[in-house]
Amino acid sequence: MEELSLNILDVAMNSVAAGAENIDISVIVSGGILTLTIADDGKGMSEEFVKNVTNPFTTTRKTRKVGLGLPFLKLAAEQAGGELSIFSSTGQNHGTIVRATFDTNNIDCLPLGDIAFTVSTLIQGSPDRDFTFLYRTEAGEKRLSTKEMRGVLVDVPLNEPSVLNWVRELINEPFADEG
Repeated sequence: MEELSLNILDVAMNSVAAGAENIDISVIVSGGILTLTIADDGKGMSEEFVKNVTNPFTTTRKTRKVGLGLPFLKLAAEQAGGELSIFSSTGQNHGTIVRATFDTNNIDCLPLGDIAFTVSTLIQGSPDRDFTFLYRTEAGEKRLSTKEMRGVLVDVPLNEPSVLNWVRELINEPFADEG
């Protein structure tokens, strides 16, 4: 993948497919390190599956025999001097956390890309799920919660085009000067 926002989209869609109702996405850039975290309350993965999930031939897909999302994310992180970690469990306290780190000063670090498009696409495709999004840099932070949005937009569906445009504008808006 050419940008990290596409990896975020892929992993978050896996969370939706795993039955997650709550999906938390954070992008934190601090001290030259970008940390990308996607956490969900989906059905989780067995310990054995987690051990092999970065192998392209380990997949739960029925339509094809390869799964490239996590292997590509791992490769992107490692090429940029970072790493990928996956924590998952099944049973009562189920869910998955995917965390990838990237050295933003590394020449092989992929750009973040169009994160506003990614977040609005997730909301459009799964308006019934609760997404939280945090984007923090030294310049400031942006937060978005579909649960909070539903509380304000009582009779307006989240996948309404005007709502999705607002989401993209909010995320693309420059960080407020803190000085």
